[in-house]
Amino acid sequence: MPAKAASKAFGGGRKPSERPSKVCPVCGLPFSWRKKWERDWDNVKYCSDRCRAAAKGAS
Repeated sequence: MPAKAASKAFGGGRKPSERPSKVCPVCGLPFSWRKKWERDWDNVKYCSDRCRAAAKGAS
């Protein structure tokens, strides 16, 4: 049951418009919480693998 409580604390069970979102530092586009990122939302920085690779390549 604790996993469900954590899920609802972020985005699970909410309408997509009510889920938390962040802005990708590479492309500048907003992206919202996904079930895939449920346990790692605080560490998610990029909207996609492409942006993550671009950030590493630019360093």
